Amino acid sequence: MGRPPADLPARRLLAKLRDLRARGAAPLPEVVRLIASEVVSEVCSVYVHRPGDLLELAATEGLNLGAVGQTRLRVGEGIVGLCAAQGAVMNLPDAQNHPQFAYRPETGEEPFASMLAVPVRRSGRVLGVLAVQNRTPRHFTDQEVDELETVAMLLAEMLPTVGNQEVAGSGLTGTVPRVFAGTVLMTGIAIGPVVLHGTRPMGLTLLADDPARELDRLREAADRMQRGLDELLAGVPHDASASRDVLEAYRLVAADQGWLRRVATVIESGLTAEAAVGRVAGELHDRMRRIADPYLRERLADLEDLANRLLSALTGDKPRAPVEPGSILLARRLGPAELLDWHAAGIAGIAVEEGSPSGHAAILARALDIPAVGGTRGMLDTAETGDQAVIDGDTGQLVLRPEAEVHQVYLRAQETHTARSAGFAALRDKAPVTADGVRVSLMLNVGLDLELAQLDRTGADGIGLFRTEIAMLARGAVADVAEQAAIYARVLNAAGDRPVLFRTLDLGADKLLPGTVIEEENPAMGWRSIRIGLDRPALLRRQLRAMLLAANGRPLSVMFPMVATAAEFRQAKALLLAEAKRVRPAPEPLLIGTMLEVPALMWQLPDLLREADFISVGSNDLVQFMFAADRGTSSLYNRYDVLSQPMFDLLEQLLKAAGEAGVPVSLCGEAASRPLEALAFAGLGLTSLSMPASGILPVKALLAEVDLAAFRPVLASIRRGSRGAASLREPIATWARERGLPV
Repeated sequence: MGRPPADLPARRLLAKLRDLRARGAAPLPEVVRLIASEVVSEVCSVYVHRPGDLLELAATEGLNLGAVGQTRLRVGEGIVGLCAAQGAVMNLPDAQNHPQFAYRPETGEEPFASMLAVPVRRSGRVLGVLAVQNRTPRHFTDQEVDELETVAMLLAEMLPTVGNQEVAGSGLTGTVPRVFAGTVLMTGIAIGPVVLHGTRPMGLTLLADDPARELDRLREAADRMQRGLDELLAGVPHDASASRDVLEAYRLVAADQGWLRRVATVIESGLTAEAAVGRVAGELHDRMRRIADPYLRERLADLEDLANRLLSALTGDKPRAPVEPGSILLARRLGPAELLDWHAAGIAGIAVEEGSPSGHAAILARALDIPAVGGTRGMLDTAETGDQAVIDGDTGQLVLRPEAEVHQVYLRAQETHTARSAGFAALRDKAPVTADGVRVSLMLNVGLDLELAQLDRTGADGIGLFRTEIAMLARGAVADVAEQAAIYARVLNAAGDRPVLFRTLDLGADKLLPGTVIEEENPAMGWRSIRIGLDRPALLRRQLRAMLLAANGRPLSVMFPMVATAAEFRQAKALLLAEAKRVRPAPEPLLIGTMLEVPALMWQLPDLLREADFISVGSNDLVQFMFAADRGTSSLYNRYDVLSQPMFDLLEQLLKAAGEAGVPVSLCGEAASRPLEALAFAGLGLTSLSMPASGILPVKALLAEVDLAAFRPVLASIRRGSRGAASLREPIATWARERGLPV
């Protein structure tokens, strides 16, 4: 398998760099001179990350040498700083007119227009930036970008690891208690010593002498990895359906030839098999970390897990040694197969810096009943193996090195939690009814077959939101009618007599299929969801036909997302009705509804309520659009509250109008799964809530203890007395706590 002649310069550069390293420590000035000459660039510079989140010009060929050691940029400042902050390649034909450009007169870079900046990384950390510049304005070619990224891998082995040297050198990190706030992946409390799960170090041999031999090693290692996964799956009990489904999906990703072909391509450019696997894992990481959708980000953990397994197969590493039973695993990312390995080793809880509730690791943690938290960023820079830690899966916290009193409090809480969990399990088969006899429907939000087992596990009333796009995103393409119909039929079969609300494809924004490019300044409010469906009616009609076929005469409920006008809803409804005329047996009944996420619909309620059979309030997007606050921006995460006057007023107006029209209203989203929010929604009159599986039993437990008739006038009084307040959360919580309600 040869490469085209165009790749020969890359091979030549790598060979020269290898010779340079073979002669001993390679000075950076000599490295940048070599790179500049081989890539035919007028400037080549290396910026190194220093303590304090600074990037310092460490070597240059083409800029003023007097700037070396003097020019500094903060991470995020300038083109170089942006490259480091985002961990992304910056390829700019006219860098000085980029809005992020930071002028440093001492460098003498005024004559140079085009710039290509590449992050220098090792073990997931950005150590610096490698940049080349030319006078001629131009985009650097894909081959040049690929070449410079490979060089950056070699450069990473020459640069010192900086990161938190000042903190680590203080000797304090191993003694000071720390609390890291995150998100709940699995409820429960675990207490034990820390075990660190780090990225496998890259071998020092990066450049290959015989690419053909490296390709053979890759094929052999991929076969060994696949056999290992088959053995792992064979060891999962047949009644552990969620675990088996997750691993089946994971095994399909492992067998996919797309990422393995990319590894082979990198090997052919001159890298060893180990280096090529690391390079491709880094590329996937960079692409996925810029996606806001948590489900898609979690696929990164699967791929990095696979990369580590493939590296183990290449290097012949021995299996992991057993850990102390009851240990707490801390990881940056964690794939499902690795979690099963660690579970077998005896861990009692996990904290994942980059983990979300929709990830495969989180789904397995729930199936295995392992307390888990995600999003606990910074913990790996502070924790050390053997530290005592607490996973507080109820509040989403990691408590590192707890003080003795805190440790005792958590031991008592762990005992209480065990008793409480037994009480929750007893509620599974009981209807969600308040203490004064009000029936509240509690439904599930799901998107994959492997989540369907949660229906019986939680005793949910049905599926209030089936996200049809998730299966398409997982497989990388929109399935044909027959394949889609099979997916939807499995969902209906699993639900039995319980209702299922299918949401049509919610693509666009950050949920893009491979090969789809949408250039938009504000994609969350751009060409997405029903807008794509109405502009591409053949795509929408195929999906609607699949749903009708899957129903096969059974009841079918379909709702459209991101509807902004009553006219859009009528147009989408007409497409569904047209398809319904062609399918026999017809669903009985066929209910057609809309998500209410765009506030503009509130001023079109009379028209909408004449057309819609039901309305489902999408709380996540509605809050985002109500307050013009991107829900993916961490700095705005707690700035606006769903328990606020504007949201209560909107919901009250909607419930009044829908009640008069006889149209049922439900609310779905993460907010519905939190007992305090569920209490407030029920107090407003929302008696149908759809939520993730983790919320069903806690909300059911709350409802069983609350007298809703007594709470409603209290809520009305709180609303009257808190006009102008940003949030009503605290007075509602105070009332609930005074009555001992489990909020």
